[in-house]
Amino acid sequence: MSTELRHDDLIYGIVLLLGIGFGHFYRKIRDISNKKLIGTIYGLSIILFTSKLQSFHIFITFFISCIIIKVNERKCHLIVFWFMMGYLLFLRNVTWFGLSAMVGHANMIQMIMTLKIIGFAFEKNTVVTKVRDAEKKGEKIELNGYERALKESTTFEIFHYCFNYIGLVTGPYYTYKTFYDFFHLPFSKYVDYWKSTLERLKYVPIYVVLFLTASYIWPLEYASTNEFYESRSFLYRLFFVWPTFFIFRMRIYSGIILAECVCISAGFGAYPKQLNTKCGHGPSEEITKEIIERADKLEYEFKTIENVDVKSVETCYTFREAMKHWNKCIQYWLAMYIYKRFPNKKYRVIATMLVSSYWHGVHAGYYFCILGPIFYLPIEDLYLKLFKSEYPQIQQIYNVCLWILKFFAFSYLGTAFLLKDVKKIWFYYSSVYHFGYIFWAILFIICLVLWTQKKRAIKRAEKKIEAAIAEDKKEN
Repeated sequence: MSTELRHDDLIYGIVLLLGIGFGHFYRKIRDISNKKLIGTIYGLSIILFTSKLQSFHIFITFFISCIIIKVNERKCHLIVFWFMMGYLLFLRNVTWFGLSAMVGHANMIQMIMTLKIIGFAFEKNTVVTKVRDAEKKGEKIELNGYERALKESTTFEIFHYCFNYIGLVTGPYYTYKTFYDFFHLPFSKYVDYWKSTLERLKYVPIYVVLFLTASYIWPLEYASTNEFYESRSFLYRLFFVWPTFFIFRMRIYSGIILAECVCISAGFGAYPKQLNTKCGHGPSEEITKEIIERADKLEYEFKTIENVDVKSVETCYTFREAMKHWNKCIQYWLAMYIYKRFPNKKYRVIATMLVSSYWHGVHAGYYFCILGPIFYLPIEDLYLKLFKSEYPQIQQIYNVCLWILKFFAFSYLGTAFLLKDVKKIWFYYSSVYHFGYIFWAILFIICLVLWTQKKRAIKRAEKKIEAAIAEDKKEN
């Protein structure tokens, strides 16, 4: 584990732990204006402490985006999207212009800022379009509090949303609606935040210990040394992807859960269970006056800001299912603003994965990793169609094999994500003779042949049944 990595992780850990502690006091502030101001001041102090002069990029992109939103409400969502994504490209290649590369903290804050400001522009455009369409039809429309706040939002209000300390450094992403509800609904006052925080935190020490231990035994840097390629066997080099991705998972689990606890300790994202909240989105049911009046008697949950379901990622059998439980709030953003709005349905998945890769950075490893499932998922789909059994014991064997395939795919592709540089990736994959891709290609061909034969067998069986039925009719 490199010194830079340890330093970054330490800073992240301190900022997140301080955020959890600060939430204990923050949730007690009752005046909305003061609460917004204090949360924003604390957020700004985090930015200036971690990013220093590079915070300039964060502020300049914010203010330019605000000007776009104010000047062109009709197309602000599209213009802001392309501006923020374009600025990310500039930042990832800033050394070409003689400027210093973005430090890890500044880069992460910029990435979260990109999601927030684009998301806000989309939310604003939705309300503005709703009002404009009603006016064209001559209809009278009544906006709720959140919609009025969006329509009349000032630069200061957007500033509070983007720079509040909650979710600032590592997420989770949340909508402006969730931010609005936090200040204008009473739910945060009644949720048992301490119990929820401890419940979410209880496994983090285990993840941290596993991360540190595995990093010491299998440091990623070892995969770039001559000894690794000259002295280690093919099987060892191939096996190395498993501990590498295990280390990555433990690191991500620790960071994401600590970030969730920053929200939970402040009561942010708490909604009554009966509202059927969805990750990133918030309540699926209407928040009625009766629910607000009974707020002190209701049970609460924090699904809106739940960014990872560790148990599901680790125990589910399929790659597709694991993806749904990983970085869920970011996936919500991608689903809402890329997948569902992409004009060509045929290329929605590819477009969404490309945007995800691009958002992570310009390194080739991100594209190898995030676009890789396009090649693996068809194999998994065929496997699921082929291997089904009425006997639970046999089905369990099939499921275990699928689980192993899932984690090998995650680990093999995830190694590219971590190595980043195309030369390092190619060097490593060459040392294992591109085993993963060749193995998947062979597996796909085998599954395809078996599936073709199975379909033919089903058709033959159907024809025999039809012939038997026709014979019976003739006899009768």
